[in-house]
Amino acid sequence: MNIENYIDQIAKNAKSASRVIASASTVTKNAALNNIADGIISSAATLITENEKDLMAAQKAGLSGAILDRLRLTEGRIKGMAEGVRQIVNLADPVGELIQGNTRPNGLQIQKIRVPIGVVVIIYESRPNVTADAAALCLKAGNAVILRGGKESIHSNIAIYRILTSALEKAGLDKRCIQLVEVIEREAIDYLLKADQYVDVVIPRGGEALIRTVVEKSTIPVIKHYKGVCHTYVDEFANLKMAEEICLNAKVQRPATCNAMETMLVHEKIAPILLPGIAKKLQDAGVEIRGCNQTCSILDNIKQATEDDYYNEYLDLILNVKVVHTIDDAITHITKYGSNHSDAIVTDNFNNAMKFTREVDSAAVYVNASTRFTDGYEFGMGAEIGISTDKLHARGPMGLEELTSYKFVVFGNGQLRK
Repeated sequence: MNIENYIDQIAKNAKSASRVIASASTVTKNAALNNIADGIISSAATLITENEKDLMAAQKAGLSGAILDRLRLTEGRIKGMAEGVRQIVNLADPVGELIQGNTRPNGLQIQKIRVPIGVVVIIYESRPNVTADAAALCLKAGNAVILRGGKESIHSNIAIYRILTSALEKAGLDKRCIQLVEVIEREAIDYLLKADQYVDVVIPRGGEALIRTVVEKSTIPVIKHYKGVCHTYVDEFANLKMAEEICLNAKVQRPATCNAMETMLVHEKIAPILLPGIAKKLQDAGVEIRGCNQTCSILDNIKQATEDDYYNEYLDLILNVKVVHTIDDAITHITKYGSNHSDAIVTDNFNNAMKFTREVDSAAVYVNASTRFTDGYEFGMGAEIGISTDKLHARGPMGLEELTSYKFVVFGNGQLRK
């Protein structure tokens, strides 16, 4: 197979199909989504069989237990995948929404209308459910999508893809609206990232190494988040019981996620009171604590934090703890070491809360709540394609609206520019 020609044809097909899906009605798109959900449930046995092939290959390759867990499809996860697609059916269709409108003094009526982006490429690792989730979101937002999953999940992804294309055809839609790159060679990605004649945006989902590689090679705009180095600052005016509960949740509820806390900052006035109790609870939950000099003077049997530690996204039960002198020191630390993802302050002081929200430049900034809430579902968006730490064109959890752009539609009655 000539991989360059293969990718070129996929990209051309997507461009052609994007015009079809962009004008599809909500009823038709929802019918296709319901077909997808039904197909996932009715094909559960096939999905598990194909997934076993991937799991066996992954085990033989010596992949980690964490990767195997992300890769595994169970009956429960298959039902959850179908339910996720059905949730998208119930979301409002963003296409055609009037964002704003006005009438100029010369009588021109100017409308700003939400429209699909066009052709979206999504490059992702491990999780087969992303194949269905990403396809469903792009479909509802009126986009054609090209999916390129990791080679470790190729059998699972192809099985899910067969369900997707069958569902599109049953609904009367062009099956090329959703395409999967079925070759596992890395050069397929290289060609795909140069298809700027046909593709409008690339969204990578995976580790920092994958995202940096995509950004370096792509001639197409990339919406990205490199990593989630999230902080919780416990202010001198914090309710300490609340602070303890928030920090525990942010670290241990699901540590392998991008919105889990990686560094806890504590004001020096309350550090001797807060740290012994919360450290014990963290350690009881299996957390390894790495502390600054002042933290080490308060707590026994913890590691000394290094400069590099503060930049790390551990995605594990490891936590940096640093004592700071002021709220300004906390903000300075977050600015230097953070990744503009999610950061929180715990405080009962209104002025400090407002200062933190103004000066911390992250996609999500919290007052008295866990960073674990940075999620499309938790934000009431129903689902997400990912979490962006960019500022253009999307930031934070990316739902249906973030998978659209807009155009201006202007109505006149013969006006001429003077």
